Amino acid sequence: MKTLIYSLRSMAIALRNAIRPPTTEGFGYPERVRPERYRNSFALVHEPVGPDTPESGPEEACIGCRKCELICPSEIIVVTPAGKAVSPTTGKKRGYLESFILDMNACIFCELCVQVCPTDAIVMCQEPTAPVFFREDLLLTREKLYANEHQRTPAWATGAKLVDMQDPDKLSPEQQAAKDALAAEAAAKKAELAAAAAAAASAAAAEAAEPALVSEVDKSASEPPETPAEGAEEVN
Repeated sequence: MKTLIYSLRSMAIALRNAIRPPTTEGFGYPERVRPERYRNSFALVHEPVGPDTPESGPEEACIGCRKCELICPSEIIVVTPAGKAVSPTTGKKRGYLESFILDMNACIFCELCVQVCPTDAIVMCQEPTAPVFFREDLLLTREKLYANEHQRTPAWATGAKLVDMQDPDKLSPEQQAAKDALAAEAAAKKAELAAAAAAAASAAAAEAAEPALVSEVDKSASEPPETPAEGAEEVN
């Protein structure tokens, strides 16, 4: 009897799902909406264009410090610095990059390489990595990384922003606004107290000067008038 009940229940479930509309989606149709903080793939960037940018164009931001290579937990980054040379933009010596290899086969997308970059030279991109047939195609070389700068949309985060977010003393916008309001109120109260103290000091100085003035007047009134000296001729 239990077997019959289970069989009827299974047939009911099958019939109910047979007439239900499909819940699956075809691959790529419609295009998937990805969250704002989605990040995938990488790109190397150049310095922003400014009034001091040479005619040859903006120079590479990477200085070949190898911090991204040293911090990578998967050890998929290999950086070869090219030594130091004089920058045409600043006129000072700086490091340059000879080669950069990033193996996407083993990347865990921890974004530590972006966080430690002192010049914000490496960023992650919002577009997913395109499917390929060979593993060698997932090796991002220096040329591919600089091509991604223009072919892909960079993610919101840079090294400077990520480090700033981890500041333990950093406040939220609401907390910062409240702190600024309290500081402004304290400054206004301090100015008010300073003005009151100045007015009190001025009044005390005036009160102290008034008895001295009265004593001078009394002294001049009590002094006898000067008498002409003996033998002095009277002037008509």
